[in-house]
Amino acid sequence: MLTLEDRIHARLKAPDYREWRDKVTAIGGCAAPIRLFGAWQLHDTTTGSVMAHLGGEVFIPCGNRRQSVCPTCSDRYAADAFHLMHAGLSGGSKGVPLAVSEKPRVFATLTAPSFGPVHNRRTHPKSGKAIPCACGAFHHPDDPRVGGPLDFDTYDYVGAVLWQAHAGKLWHRFTIALRRALANAAGLTVREFKDHARVSYAKVAEYQRRGLVHFHAVIRIDGPDGPHDSTPRWATTKLLDHCVKSAAASVLLETARPDGLVLPLVWGNQVDVRPIRPTSAHEVEDESGAISEHRLAGYVAKYATKGTGKTEAADRPIRSQLEIDYLRVSEHHRAMIQTAWNLGDLPFYEELNLKRWTHMLGFRGHFLTKSKHYSTTFQAIRGERRAFRAQETLDRLGLEADSVTVVNDWAYTGSGYANDAERELASAVADRLREQRRRKYEREVPA
Repeated sequence: MLTLEDRIHARLKAPDYREWRDKVTAIGGCAAPIRLFGAWQLHDTTTGSVMAHLGGEVFIPCGNRRQSVCPTCSDRYAADAFHLMHAGLSGGSKGVPLAVSEKPRVFATLTAPSFGPVHNRRTHPKSGKAIPCACGAFHHPDDPRVGGPLDFDTYDYVGAVLWQAHAGKLWHRFTIALRRALANAAGLTVREFKDHARVSYAKVAEYQRRGLVHFHAVIRIDGPDGPHDSTPRWATTKLLDHCVKSAAASVLLETARPDGLVLPLVWGNQVDVRPIRPTSAHEVEDESGAISEHRLAGYVAKYATKGTGKTEAADRPIRSQLEIDYLRVSEHHRAMIQTAWNLGDLPFYEELNLKRWTHMLGFRGHFLTKSKHYSTTFQAIRGERRAFRAQETLDRLGLEADSVTVVNDWAYTGSGYANDAERELASAVADRLREQRRRKYEREVPA
């Protein structure tokens, strides 16, 4: 029986290896490419003659944002997320004016409430010395017990999953409450507020060790027409700070437990709000707790590529109880998954579609969302990239865009690689390209 090493050696010696490697390199070593078969042609718009032709099988990237699923596509998603976040922070790109860096802005973190005591790693706020967990132990960072309940029998798993399923709606209610709080502070009605100012934001969801999301958000006050419009004089960073905290404290949703009892859904007590200063430092935050723009954009983009963690849950939707039984997860996260799956069987929670979101521990929202006027969009960023590549092709062929018609005829033939040898070789390509990007970045960006 051939070993993996033997199969890799055989693939390297195959006649079509160079062609295959070039395809893999073109998609950055994507872990699970989509395979298409067909043809691409450029036709002269006047004569109809074929100016360029590409046919056969091609690979296109899978596009998965999760680092644990596809590091290559995750890197690309993180880069797009960085540009989206940074444009709204610093301006001067993607159609966002430089003036946004002078507007009132904060970096806010909203968390889930407690559903029972959990194992944790605490430090003294002044000395930084480790404080023992309530269980009496000093937990290692990789201790699988961290985030899990001290008492499984009393932990409110139903409440935790239902809170998670409503987290997106809680955020929506928070944005409404924030506009109301700002309007009240300015002596305006909510209806009048839209004629004086606009709240713009971008937020990203991150899972805590206990399996519940919290939201990191850049929140900015613009003029009524968006970032190009002047912010009213009454709008200050201090006022925004106060209104974020008061709005978070005021939000309340109600749902029902399976037994019919009312379950109030609120934000946790730990609402952290930091002012954002113009980019000038090399730290995420300075001594006063202010956040720098450039590092913050990278910080948020990193969260956007995370799933539920390395061992906390599944990377793909769960289809059966058998899949849950064979998941390699902690006891706590298995209980979260099982609770979401069981609640999904109840007609009362049908609209939550919990079985579809069991692998996300009940969280049903997008990981990165933004308001309309915060900055550009993922669609626009990807459109720019496609247009750039198309122009590169035209320049190489010496053609003008208005002189040709693009004809695509592709059919889906499958996903992923043929075997484990190809997966290993593709992973090596991805590692090499990632290292090249890292070295290039180090040369271009001084420490």
